[in-house]
Amino acid sequence: MTPEAKVKAKVKTILKDAGAYYAMPSTGGYGSSGVPDFLVCHGAKFIGIECKAGAGKTTALQDKNLRDIEKSGGVTFVINENNIHLLKEYLV
Repeated sequence: MTPEAKVKAKVKTILKDAGAYYAMPSTGGYGSSGVPDFLVCHGAKFIGIECKAGAGKTTALQDKNLRDIEKSGGVTFVINENNIHLLKEYLV
């Protein structure tokens, strides 16, 4: 399992434990590029979560999508191994 896949697995566990609805859109030619790894609904909030491993950085297109979610009233997170606790704290 890749380091990023490990982060995604932990995010899935946190979302399931919180009772959140989530979807992981596929962008392999059929979806929109730059869409966050997780699209989540929890507590009447729309949440976009992009997962990275280590010091991985978001792309310009990912940043645009995250900004667009926030402009629309949603909440966004860029999660890695070091800050995953922020998502858990937010969902409590």
